[in-house]
Amino acid sequence: MTIREIVSAVHGEVVCGADRLDENVEYAFASDLMSDVLTIKIDGFLLITGLANVQSVRTAEMSDVRYLLFARGKEVTGEMRTLAEDNGMVVIKTDYSIFKTSGILYGAGLKPVY
Repeated sequence: MTIREIVSAVHGEVVCGADRLDENVEYAFASDLMSDVLTIKIDGFLLITGLANVQSVRTAEMSDVRYLLFARGKEVTGEMRTLAEDNGMVVIKTDYSIFKTSGILYGAGLKPVY
């Protein structure tokens, strides 16, 4: 599934990384518990979270997450955006809940990490 398809499916907005909308993502993981994110061993997965703060972007950085989707209408601060851009991340936001976002993307073909 491409980033463009993900954005469309969840009625999202690209915060940064708009030049990478044609990249493919095969797996997704949803969590607000960043310690769980650190345990994921798959490369190139989409992280879906409602935890919108600089620590979530730093955790994504440490886990080599390149695709980050903030749910529940969370806003991305300038500091978060700068850090994501500096690390080459694609950041998307949606008003949908994590549950709805995950269900839509699973139904559209994204595979779960577990």
